[in-house]
Amino acid sequence: MLLLTGSRGFIGRALTARLRQQTLAYREINSERGGVTRPDNFRPFTACGIRHVIHLAARVFVPDSWREPGAFFHTNLTGTQNVLEFCRATGTGLTFVSAYLYGPPEKLPVAEDHPLHPDNPYAQSKALAEQLCGFYAREFDVPITILRPFNVYGPGQDKRFLIPWIIHQALHEERITLRDLQPRRDFVFVDDLIDALLLTLAPAPGLTTLNIGSGTSVSVAETVTLVQSLLGTDKEVTTENVRRKNELDDVVADISRATGMIGWRPKTSLEQGLKNMIEELHTPRGARQGEPRAAGS
Repeated sequence: MLLLTGSRGFIGRALTARLRQQTLAYREINSERGGVTRPDNFRPFTACGIRHVIHLAARVFVPDSWREPGAFFHTNLTGTQNVLEFCRATGTGLTFVSAYLYGPPEKLPVAEDHPLHPDNPYAQSKALAEQLCGFYAREFDVPITILRPFNVYGPGQDKRFLIPWIIHQALHEERITLRDLQPRRDFVFVDDLIDALLLTLAPAPGLTTLNIGSGTSVSVAETVTLVQSLLGTDKEVTTENVRRKNELDDVVADISRATGMIGWRPKTSLEQGLKNMIEELHTPRGARQGEPRAAGS
C-alpha cells in the first residue's frame, strides 16, 4: 500500500492514473483540511500497512513564490517535516520529489554533486526540505530517494507554465508572445517522471539523490517552432525581451546516476510529448482514460 501526497496536482494525477492501470493500491492526502501541513491528517494511515510514501504535495509556481515566500516555506518545509515524521514513526520508505536547485550551472550537464544554489523561494524551500530528508536518513535510518526533476511538462499542466502556455497561444491567440526566446531547458515528459517514481518504491538504505531529465536542452524559440509545426500554425512570435529574475541561460541534466542506480532512462522525445499534449486537448473528456480530477496540491 502506497501513501501519496499531492495526488490531485499535475504530477499526482498522472501518477494515480498509472497506479490504477497497474492495480496498485494507494491512499491519498490532499489539500483539503490543511493537507500535509497538519500532522493530524497522517494519523488515519498509521495502521494501514503503508509500505512507501511518495511526497508530491508542494507549492510550485516560481513567480508566486516571490510574492508569497512564507506560504511556500510553510507548505514545502512543514509538510515535508510531517511526512518524514510519519515515515520515522511507521518505518516507511520515502520518495521525495524535489526540484532543480543548482542555480547557474558551473558546467553542463549538471550532476547531482554540483553545488546547490537555490535562487528563488520555491527552490530554497525544496533545498531546506532536502536537508531535512538528509537528517532523517542519517539519524533515524529512514530510507529516502530524492528525485530532482528538471522541466516537467505534459497533459493537464497549468497553462501558466511554459509549454502549455505556448500551445494555448498557438491554438487560441492571434500571435505567440513570450518574455524571452533564448533560454534553453531540459524538458522531461511527465510519464517518464512517473516511470522514475515507480522505480524508487524499494529504496536503498540511507539517502539517494537522482536527477530526472532528458539529458538534452531545447531553446524556447525551438520549442515554439516545434509546437507550430505539429499544429500546422504559422503565427507571429513576439518577445517582450524581459528576463525573469535569476534566469538561467541553459540547463542540461546529467542522468547517468539514475540510469545506473535504478535503471531509468527517458523514453519520450519532446516531439512525442508535445503530440501527446495536443492529442489530449482534442480528446472528448468522456473518452479520456484515467480522467483526472480537479487540480490541487
